[in-house]
Amino acid sequence: MEDIQIILSGLWVALMLCYLLGDVLRIFAGDFKPREIEGKPLTHNMVLLMAILMVLPIIMVVLSLTLDYSLNRLTNIIVAIFFLGMNLISIRGYAIYDKFLLFVSFGFNILTIWFAWNWIII
Repeated sequence: MEDIQIILSGLWVALMLCYLLGDVLRIFAGDFKPREIEGKPLTHNMVLLMAILMVLPIIMVVLSLTLDYSLNRLTNIIVAIFFLGMNLISIRGYAIYDKFLLFVSFGFNILTIWFAWNWIII
């Protein structure tokens, strides 16, 4: 197993933990209303979409360790760019602690893209 696979896997774990920490802090700060997102009622489809988004980093941990070289590089780059875009879209209107965690997650996404892009097997 390549060292880069372990690094990529670790970056996905770190990203997932940032997202989870943001959720926990939102609850403790009182910035969370049960069964609502941005003042709109929470539907089962919204919860499903959130579950899909949150399981992607978990899947990427496994894929980073198991996919072959070329597919691994491509998958890591595409999914990290997707999350980078999602973070950029969602940064508006959040509290300062959430913006800080999103900034940290930007770093993890950029590192993931950089490591995957520069990964060369000799």
